[in-house]
Amino acid sequence: MSLPAIEPMPGHFRAYSFVDRITSLEAGKRGQGRYLVPAHVPRFSSCLGIESAGQLAAWVTMAALDFRLRPVAGVAADVKFGVPVRPGQTLDLRAEIHRYDEEAVDFSAWAHADGELVVEIGHSVGPMLRSDEFDSIEATRARFELLCGAGAPGGQFNGVPEHDLQITELVPGERVRAVLQVPREAAFFSDHFPRRPVFPGTMLLDAQIQMSLQGAAGALHWPPGALLAAVRVPEMKLRTFISPGELIELRSDLSAPDSAGIMSVKTSVHSGGKRIALGALEIGARSSA
Repeated sequence: MSLPAIEPMPGHFRAYSFVDRITSLEAGKRGQGRYLVPAHVPRFSSCLGIESAGQLAAWVTMAALDFRLRPVAGVAADVKFGVPVRPGQTLDLRAEIHRYDEEAVDFSAWAHADGELVVEIGHSVGPMLRSDEFDSIEATRARFELLCGAGAPGGQFNGVPEHDLQITELVPGERVRAVLQVPREAAFFSDHFPRRPVFPGTMLLDAQIQMSLQGAAGALHWPPGALLAAVRVPEMKLRTFISPGELIELRSDLSAPDSAGIMSVKTSVHSGGKRIALGALEIGARSSA
């Protein structure tokens, strides 16, 4: 039985939507698009670049299934970070669908800015769920038609709140523990998603990177003035949805940098004593100050 129509919330398709226009598309196969990062936002993290490229892949897949089903975050494999994004830049997006059916999609996607790589998503697998559990199918289809036509108005994204992240244990170069208070209310929930608010996996990854960098910064292995950044996510598995208002525990265990200067980090997320996500990061020194 279909769900009743719900009046769109004020931030619908504005608060956490990062494809402005789809410029080419072969449904179920590949697509290209773009997103103009508003110049007024204070920060547009590389994790939002992942979201942008992943959303294009979702549109390519949903179009092939007549919007009955939509992919959600599941397993991300071999995400590489390139240059950071500057507000005001345009992201050029590309997605390739390797395989999809009514159970899951396997895709790769890329975001570039000014010809330089921002993020590359290797083979990532997302389970398919009923679209009407998350949003109106009619509204989703209308948005797709807009993106494939004139494109959506730019400049409507106003940023996301800073993480309410409290470090509870920090041993520089070895481990970090923190608690993250997920907001009970936030504009991005009106877009992610109107019928079932979910804390975005890309925002969770951003919080994990921020706390891991704090642990890495105190290590004695780096050259003076090193500017540390996450350079790769070998894997990330999200086992369940995170709801508004949840208090979750983040853990990072760090290793000494290898001969190439890359520090490996094992990450996990717990809620109510249960592990709900796990993964890995790689941190390196991009440049000297």
